[in-house]
Amino acid sequence: MILITLIIAVLFLSYSNGANDNFKGVATLFGSKTTSYKKAISWASVTTFAGSIAALFLAQTLVKNFSGKGLVPDELIHNPAFAISIALGAALTVFIATKIGMPISTTHALVGGLFGSGVMAIGTAFNFAKLGNTFLMPLIVSPLLAASLSLIVYLIFRKAIIALGITKESCVCVTEKQTVIQTNDLSIASSPNNQIEFVSCKKVTSEFYEGSIFGITAQKILDTLHFLSSGVVSFARGLNDTPKIVGLLVVVNAFNLKTGMFLVAVVMVIGGLLNAKKVGVLMSKKITPMNHGQGFTANMITGLLVTTASIHGHPVSTTHVSVGSIFGIGTVTKKADLKVIYKILLSWLLTLPLAALLSGVCYWTLSNYF
Repeated sequence: MILITLIIAVLFLSYSNGANDNFKGVATLFGSKTTSYKKAISWASVTTFAGSIAALFLAQTLVKNFSGKGLVPDELIHNPAFAISIALGAALTVFIATKIGMPISTTHALVGGLFGSGVMAIGTAFNFAKLGNTFLMPLIVSPLLAASLSLIVYLIFRKAIIALGITKESCVCVTEKQTVIQTNDLSIASSPNNQIEFVSCKKVTSEFYEGSIFGITAQKILDTLHFLSSGVVSFARGLNDTPKIVGLLVVVNAFNLKTGMFLVAVVMVIGGLLNAKKVGVLMSKKITPMNHGQGFTANMITGLLVTTASIHGHPVSTTHVSVGSIFGIGTVTKKADLKVIYKILLSWLLTLPLAALLSGVCYWTLSNYF
């Protein structure tokens, strides 16, 4: 019965993780109008699943770290109640955040779960030094590094396209109908002989890159690179997050590593397909408006940082890195919505203590009544 409870708790965490995190890798595809929401989440699902499977070969260190090894005594690690408490505390935290549309870090929630259950179980014997060095430092440094790199790389990218003779153009698409279309900045009137008259044009535009490189249009190259970079981010997220969740199953031998990875990967994809839109819209549209080049730059930085961290066993948050990268772009363009950023930062500050509290309560309940 206790193993069934653990499996359910871990799968609930996997679902919540997919719902909150899966769209983050493709947020700039949707935000820059490169593709539709449906195509973006489909691409995210495929590449996230691929990253989860690749984690079998590339992310063994994360499995060990998120089992709690080194933070608490080994006998506690093999107690199913400890793993259940971590999973439930993190899952409830991420699920609540998803429902209110806040992009928080599953990694941060898991760290909070480890802390809450560990302190409840062993008090001051908990390894606080390892918690800070192995878990908290990468979580704090990664968004700052991502914001700085995306700012710098985008400035370099912008100068490069100017040097190559590539320019940005805008267009407005209208249909020949006997109607008048009005917005705050645009009035398009159709005359009796179906000749379209443009009164003004400021905001209702689609921006694209004019020019070519080696005979291929700059816009096509950029869109292809944007899709690839989004796939890299989603792949990296699957690579980074799946081992953290699977670690809770492996330590009590509930499943072997391969079966656990596959189950977690499938449920993460389902969570993203069914419940990702609210967080996805905030990430795509509300932090900052972006064009194709800006979205590509943010994704490229996120993918490089998260993939590198995964291979080296550093538990960075894809959420923190992705938001940091997008905010870095908004800083360059001076279009970032600071109110949205403040709300996101507040949700990040609350993630760890809420997960710790919920996890600690779960451990106390399981230890005393089951």
